[in-house]
Amino acid sequence: MALRISIKTGKNIGGYIMMSNQFNRREFFARTAMSGIGTALTTAAAVKAGEKQKAKQKTMLSTPRAQKIGWRIACQLYTFRDRSFYEALEAISSLGIRNVEPCFFLPLDKKRPDLMTSEALPPDVRREMKARLKDYGIRMPNYYAPVDGNTANFRKIFDFAKEMGVKTLVAEPPAEVFEKLDELCNEYKINLAIHNHPKSPESKYWQPENVLKVCEGRSKRIGFCCDTGHWVRSGLDTVECLKKAKKRIIAMHLKDVAESGKPEARDVPLGTGKANYTAVLKELHAQKFRGMMTIEYEHLSPQLVEDVAKCAKFVEDFAASLKT
Repeated sequence: MALRISIKTGKNIGGYIMMSNQFNRREFFARTAMSGIGTALTTAAAVKAGEKQKAKQKTMLSTPRAQKIGWRIACQLYTFRDRSFYEALEAISSLGIRNVEPCFFLPLDKKRPDLMTSEALPPDVRREMKARLKDYGIRMPNYYAPVDGNTANFRKIFDFAKEMGVKTLVAEPPAEVFEKLDELCNEYKINLAIHNHPKSPESKYWQPENVLKVCEGRSKRIGFCCDTGHWVRSGLDTVECLKKAKKRIIAMHLKDVAESGKPEARDVPLGTGKANYTAVLKELHAQKFRGMMTIEYEHLSPQLVEDVAKCAKFVEDFAASLKT
């Protein structure tokens, strides 16, 4: 449509309102400018919406059979310690994994390397973290937490866990704080799963007997986070350890390693190492274990995502083989 401008009149000519030349110039340029701004804002909004939509494009769940029998697969953030939490979410989502277990000492965002995925995060960043998890359709049911001898920090940890939707804290607390922890677990309705590292002077829970000892007299909210790979590194039999832990298993760290009795043994995909993983899963199924099974793969390589996918597939294939 052509722009018609009358120099002097304000009459209605052929359906067009004719204003002064000065007014129309001002209006014309103002509207043109606003049109440009509107276009820019619309474009920016579209780009932002596109980025958000990309984040929300969830890969199909890769372990539906495992989930059907009550085994929910997660990924331990230490697996992707070569990147930030936000970057790791993209990889985890691409694997069809819907749960993550963050570590308190690993970075949240590569642009802000001083921020760790922990209770030290300020309220606004916690909201940001929750929103990012929601965008990827990923939950945070477990949290590897700094539960040590500093009881003054416990409530802060539990508050953070509750805010983030955590059901289980994974930690290695000293024996003297379990009375306080049991009280808080029951108050917050959050479990504490005791993790085992390989046998060493510093590792308090490398064998099941040590975990069972601190569980004595405690509620069922206190129990094991069984790291099968570390049991193998300690020279222990994984199935026998699971039998000892029976009824106290809260969570699993699914891990297989290449050599037994060597703390430095490297991780390998489930079923290809010394952990006897088919027997491990058979024992868990026989115990009617239902809960979080977290894949932790410590060997960094260019094939990391592929190796984690193999671990998830091993569990899924086992679940698919069961007669239901």
